[in-house]
Amino acid sequence: MNSPSEPAYPLVAIVGPTASGKSALGIHLAEHLGGEVVACDSTQVYRRFDIGTGKVLPAEWRGVAHHLMDLFEPDEIFTAGEYRRCALAVLEDLRSRKRLPIFTVGTGLYLRALLEGLADAPLRSEELRERLRRSADKRGSEWLHRMLARLDVEAAQRIAARDTPKLIRAIEVCLLAGRPISEVYRAGRPRLEGFVPVKIGLLPARDALYARIEDRVEAMLAAGWLEEVRQRIAEGVLPTVKAFQFIGYRELRAHLAGVVTLKQAVKATKQATRRYAKRQITWFRKEPGVHWFAGFGDDPAAVEAVLAYLNEHAALQGWPRCASPAAV
Repeated sequence: MNSPSEPAYPLVAIVGPTASGKSALGIHLAEHLGGEVVACDSTQVYRRFDIGTGKVLPAEWRGVAHHLMDLFEPDEIFTAGEYRRCALAVLEDLRSRKRLPIFTVGTGLYLRALLEGLADAPLRSEELRERLRRSADKRGSEWLHRMLARLDVEAAQRIAARDTPKLIRAIEVCLLAGRPISEVYRAGRPRLEGFVPVKIGLLPARDALYARIEDRVEAMLAAGWLEEVRQRIAEGVLPTVKAFQFIGYRELRAHLAGVVTLKQAVKATKQATRRYAKRQITWFRKEPGVHWFAGFGDDPAAVEAVLAYLNEHAALQGWPRCASPAAV
């Protein structure tokens, strides 16, 4: 992405579970470090799915530019590879303007795709995937597994016989690429060059995080989440689109369809969000090079600690020194 003579450019990535305050911290850091926020979240790329995805709306940006939100319609397909392509364009723009990229990361796979690269796998073919789905419905996922074993024994040994989504993708890649998916993935993953990532992790106490999740779901409902779902249905957004499978959206849609009560939908949303937060923590703990901080991203003490750490980080030496939050 840059010539060997150009110095590496810093990139800050904030990771942590949902409701830990990544967005708030991102704005704080951008204000004090001359940066702009780059969303790294598989739900926030979809337009008009705002409240339940935790988007920071423009009125709350406090003058800080935000990127990579509202890119696609709800019925469009967006992949980690597509995210990487969009993020690379944003990074080049920020570097040209000498603005610090600050990624708020809810989807660890997207960060991994950006930093470590992705195999040069073919794009999805909805026609082929639908044929494979129909075959699985008729013959069972074990039939898909046998088909994959003929195409790529190594992949078939890794993927469970009942894991239909992974089987479909593996077969799809084999057929479209004309070679085993294992070979495609070994062919190389171009890593991000020209940027030095500085990873910040937010890890509040588990009880406090779960309490924040409960409050956040209630706040989203008070902000009109149910009405947002009702409007998307009225616009003709199909229940099968990816956006309607997001936590909370599927539960509220089930309520509006008369399947469950609102109380049941809210309870299920809170439970699913807690489980999701737990999965995020597990994923991010495996992310190398993360410097962890206790507390939430809107806690002044946590912000102060993060800024102090960044000021001392070698990758940010020479970057404009940031003021203490208390002094701003």
